[in-house]
Amino acid sequence: MLRHGQTEWNASDRMQGQIDTELSELGRRQAKDAARELVTRDAIALISSDLRRAYDTATALAEHTGLEVKRDSRLRETDLGEWQGLTHVEVDAKYPGARQTWRFDPTFTPPGGENKLQVGARGVPVVRGLFAERADWPGRTIILVAHGGLIAALTAALLELPHRNWPVLGGLANTSWVQLSSHGPSIEQPGWRLDVWNAAAKVAPDVL
Repeated sequence: MLRHGQTEWNASDRMQGQIDTELSELGRRQAKDAARELVTRDAIALISSDLRRAYDTATALAEHTGLEVKRDSRLRETDLGEWQGLTHVEVDAKYPGARQTWRFDPTFTPPGGENKLQVGARGVPVVRGLFAERADWPGRTIILVAHGGLIAALTAALLELPHRNWPVLGGLANTSWVQLSSHGPSIEQPGWRLDVWNAAAKVAPDVL
C-alpha cells in the first residue's frame, strides 16, 4: 500500500480528507522515485483511490509496470467533515484538544466526518475481494495507492488489532509504503502479517 506524493496542502499542514487536491511538483517527482523502487516487486494489479493525488501517483507506477490503474472510491482518504480545508492550527483553535483525541482514539469522529474504524471497515472488502478473485496473487504483489489515514486504518483492520492499539501505527510520509503478506491458511483466514511500515521514507512535516 503506497501513500500518494506530496500536495501543496500537505506542505502547508492543511487537512485534505476527501477534498480532491493535486500533487505538487515535488509530489510528482516522489511518485516517479517510488515507481522505480516498486517496479521490481512483481506486481500483477494496481488499484488506486479515485482522488487525483492518489490516481496520479498510481499512474507513475503504471508507466513502469505496464499495468492498468483501476480506481476504487473505497480507498479514499478519511472524510474529515468540518475539518476539511482547515490547517492544523485552525482545527486546534476551533476544536481545542479534538485533533489530539482523534489521533489516539480510533472511535472518535470529526464533526460531520467518519472515524478510523469506519475507514478501515470500508477498505477491508477491497482486499478481501482481491484475495478471493485473484488466483494469481499467491507469491506476487498487488499495489494499492491511497492515503495515509486509509492505509493506517486498513492495516490495523486487516491485522485485527485491538482498537486501543491502532495508534501504534504512526503516520506515513508521502510516497512511503506498507507491505503485508498473507500466510494463510485460507481465504477465510488469510493470516495477514505486517512486513514493512513506512518504507524508504524520511520523516516529513506532515506526519509529525
